[in-house]
Amino acid sequence: MSAYTSGNNLPGTPGEVTVSFDGRPIRTSPGQSVGSALVTNGITAWRDTRRRARPRGLFCGIGVCFDCLVAVDGVPNQRACLVEVREGMDIKGSCEPNVHPLAGSDGGRE
Repeated sequence: MSAYTSGNNLPGTPGEVTVSFDGRPIRTSPGQSVGSALVTNGITAWRDTRRRARPRGLFCGIGVCFDCLVAVDGVPNQRACLVEVREGMDIKGSCEPNVHPLAGSDGGRE
């Protein structure tokens, strides 16, 4: 087993970090990204698309696609795949309010 599997075996590294996601505590290993911490805790979607309110979470996982946006400690539009968790971090999904198109509207991107 690799020392990197759980994060608990690394010298000088505490075994667990607790953060808040939409008001509820979640626990994760130190060194994980916000995105991996959410997915590890069973949270796979945390925002909706503007046009059709389709759920979004991790997609590329490397900071290219912007599907995983969250608010971190009050700063909106942070890519969850790039931000490392810190003890006590306050994470919120749905950085932007859902905007629903007019009935019959067909144009635009998600």
